[in-house]
Amino acid sequence: MSDAADGTAALVGATGGAGTTRLTVELGTLLANDGRDVCILDAAFATQGLADYLSGRLDPDLTALLTDDADAPLSDGVVDFSLDSDGGRLACCPAAAPFERLARAKSPAAAQAFESRVATAATTFDHVLVDTPPVAANQAVAAVNATDRTVLVAPAATRGRDAVQRLSDRLADLDVDIDGVVSTRGELAVADAAVPETDADVTAAPTCLADSSMATAVATVADIAVDATPATEDGRGLLDSVGDLVSG
Repeated sequence: MSDAADGTAALVGATGGAGTTRLTVELGTLLANDGRDVCILDAAFATQGLADYLSGRLDPDLTALLTDDADAPLSDGVVDFSLDSDGGRLACCPAAAPFERLARAKSPAAAQAFESRVATAATTFDHVLVDTPPVAANQAVAAVNATDRTVLVAPAATRGRDAVQRLSDRLADLDVDIDGVVSTRGELAVADAAVPETDADVTAAPTCLADSSMATAVATVADIAVDATPATEDGRGLLDSVGDLVSG
């Protein structure tokens, strides 16, 4: 486990269907609501789930910024997530592309471009979160190499526990430290934090500002992922202020 305190993090699904995209959106929302500027980059090219949380024009998407529009500024592909607060900014750069471009966006050259996009975002935003699939393609390797922290996300089930072990071995081969494990939909013995199950679908997300148990869990993830325990205006930390977020 690393003890670095930095502002960029790859949230890596240990297996498919772990709820990594949802957790990344919830985490970004809580941090932005606390007054921070947050950018989410989408490395989950196969599922393109981040795009489901956004509306409006998604062109150029992140894969285009890594290939055909490699010289365009990151801001061209960023879509702001609407928040019902006067806090910080939550900006998202999703993958929303045809298969042909998805394939090209997985090349070694595109992976290098991905790392550069993370570095660029880090100069503009307080935090950069990367929605990352199980590490089995170049863009996922780029995500864990380019970020300060790596957090594994696994479902609270036997398949989740086994996937954490497999992915831990793979990341060790890449010389990447794991800074924490988060279980979704319940408790997992190997996890450092657990996010409760929710019946809310994509259209209802995020829920962390209206659900106290979700807010508390996501605040714990914030501490693991980006060492976020910022003081609010009254001097209290993020974990202390969660109750205000859900009761105001």
